[in-house]
Amino acid sequence: MKKVVAVLMAMALSMAALAGCGSGKDETKAPETKADAAETKADAAETKADAAETKADAAETKAEGGSEPSGDPIYIAVAGPMTGDNENYGKGFYNAATMMAEEWNAKGGCMGRPVEIVQYDDKNSPEEAASIAQKIASDGNVAGVIGHFASGVCMVAAPTYQENKIIEISPSSSHPDYSGIGEYIFRNNTVIRTEAGAALDIAVNDLGKTKIGVISIMTDWGTSTGAIVEELIAEMGDKVELVAHEEVEESSDDYSPAITKLNDAGAEVCVCVGMYSLDGPVAKQYKAINPDIQIIGFSNAYDEQLLELGGEAVEGMCFPVLFYSGSDDPAIKNYVDGYTEKFGGAPSALTSQAYDSVGMLLTAIEECGTTDSETVMKKLYEITYPGVTGETKFDEIGDVQKEFVKMTVKDGAFVPMN
Repeated sequence: MKKVVAVLMAMALSMAALAGCGSGKDETKAPETKADAAETKADAAETKADAAETKADAAETKAEGGSEPSGDPIYIAVAGPMTGDNENYGKGFYNAATMMAEEWNAKGGCMGRPVEIVQYDDKNSPEEAASIAQKIASDGNVAGVIGHFASGVCMVAAPTYQENKIIEISPSSSHPDYSGIGEYIFRNNTVIRTEAGAALDIAVNDLGKTKIGVISIMTDWGTSTGAIVEELIAEMGDKVELVAHEEVEESSDDYSPAITKLNDAGAEVCVCVGMYSLDGPVAKQYKAINPDIQIIGFSNAYDEQLLELGGEAVEGMCFPVLFYSGSDDPAIKNYVDGYTEKFGGAPSALTSQAYDSVGMLLTAIEECGTTDSETVMKKLYEITYPGVTGETKFDEIGDVQKEFVKMTVKDGAFVPMN
C-alpha cells in the first residue's frame, strides 16, 4: 500500500512530465538556467534546515525523557482551503494539526509511531473536496481526516468518507444535516441553530436592539443559516422585528446595495452571516453611512484577519465563540503562546477546534492500540477530551455541545463582553 506522500510525489512528477510534452523535445537535455540553479541551491538549503529541525526535535524528545517514535507513520489528512479568500481557515487547521502532531511525537508518538500530517487544498470548492475525498479513500493509508471547512463542502466529501469507513472530524461544519451522513462523520463545532441563537441573544438581550437586519452570503451554509436566523427572529414574537434580509455574493467587494436596503428599513443591528471576508468590508461600508450601526458576526469571524480587513470599523463588533485566546487558564495560555510563537499570530476559535480534533483522534487511536477505523470510530463516541476549547464529548450522532463566550472588539483587540 502506497503512502500518501508517495502518491503526492508521483502526481507532481506526472504533472511535470505532462508540462514538458508540448514541444516534443527532450527537456532533460536543456541547460540549467541561473534561476534553476538558484532554486536548486535554495532547495538544498531548505533541506538542510529541515534536517536540522528534525535533529533538534529528536534532541528535545530525548531531553524530555520520551523515546523517539519509530515504525510506519500514522497519517492524518487535513483538508481545507489553503489558497483563495478563505485560506486563513485551512492554513489554521493545518498549523494546529502539525502543532498537535509535534507534541505527540515529542512524547514518543502515538502507539510509539510517528504522527505525520498530510495537507490537501480543497480551495473551499465542493468539486475539489469530492476529488480529494476520492484520493484519500483510494490511498487507504489515512487514519482520519480533519476538515473540511464550509458546511456545503463538508457535505459533498462526507459520503465518500462514510462509504469507505474513514473518520472525518470537521472543526467548523455547522449545517444541521452534516453529522447525520453517517457514524464516521463527526463535528467539533456546534450546530448553526445554537450559534445563531447565541448571536441573536447578544443583539437583543445584551445590546437591546429590536430592529434586526441580516446580510448573508449566497452559499449553502449562508442560505441555510440566513433562513435559520429568520426563523429564530420570528420565534421571538413581537419583541423584535426582521426589517430586511439581503443575500450577497461571497466574493463581492461592494455591499452598498444590501447595506442601503437595511439602513433605509431602519435596522439598528446588522447580523452578518458570513466569514471575516464579509464582516470586515460590510462594517467599513456600513459605518461610512451609519456610524451607529451595530455589527454582529458568527464565530468564524473571530480571526486576526477581521481586524486587518475591518480596521476601526469593526470596533464594537460582537460574536459568540467557543474559544478565547486571551484566557488565563494555564493550559490555554500555554497553547496560545506556543502557537503564536510558532506561527506569528494567535489561534482562532476554529483553528483551536482543529487542534482539539487531532488530539481527540490520536487519543482514541492510542487508547484502542490500533488505527482500525471501525474500532477508533467507536472509541470516539466514548471518550471525553479536555481540550483547549473546553471539555469535548461526541453525542450519539457525532455532535458536541459547548458553552459560548460572548466576544467584542475593543481598542483593536478581541475581549470578552462585560
